Amino acid sequence: MTGRGERLGGVVLAGGRGSRLGGVRKADLRHDGATLLDRALAACADCAEVVVVGDPPADGRAGVRFVREEPAYGGPASALLAGVSALAPGTTTVLAIGVDMPLLDRAAVRRLVAAAASGAPGSDGADGADGADGADGAVLVDADGRRHLALVVRTAALARVAPPPAERTGMPLRRLLAGLRLGPVAARDGEEADVDTWDDAARLGVERGRA
Repeated sequence: MTGRGERLGGVVLAGGRGSRLGGVRKADLRHDGATLLDRALAACADCAEVVVVGDPPADGRAGVRFVREEPAYGGPASALLAGVSALAPGTTTVLAIGVDMPLLDRAAVRRLVAAAASGAPGSDGADGADGADGADGAVLVDADGRRHLALVVRTAALARVAPPPAERTGMPLRRLLAGLRLGPVAARDGEEADVDTWDDAARLGVERGRA
């Protein structure tokens, strides 16, 4: 899905407090029998490696590295940059997704990767007419054009806009991404939906994990 000489790394953001869920870890919730963490990892199947920013589950995950932003619970911008820093040298492009998007799958990720590679994606992720004229990546958007936490971005572009480490804690993700040129990729079939509350969980068929 990436060009010759390109290396795609994945960052799954899974380190939130789950405050609106009563402190339940979103990564441990289940949809169709699989945890949201496992579903997120499956969506990242085309990545050369995946880093999860958050605490590892009790049973671990073979072949998956877990890291934490410093300080912990520093917010998604801080977590994203911590995850990118943990990827192997030579990673040219990063897929970043939230762990709480149960309908986001490998097909959606492939549309994002293709759109980022085209440099001028259309709303459906199709190749644009102008080629790769400096676009920094692509991001999933809903019908209202609102961005969601599913994006593919060049590591060099992220490095360009990243603030010093001391300024990252609490930084809104939208402010970090504001300086990037991210082409919109339209979500399909609820791919953009996330789980913030138990009402969201019920609507999406997401259940508590087994004790």
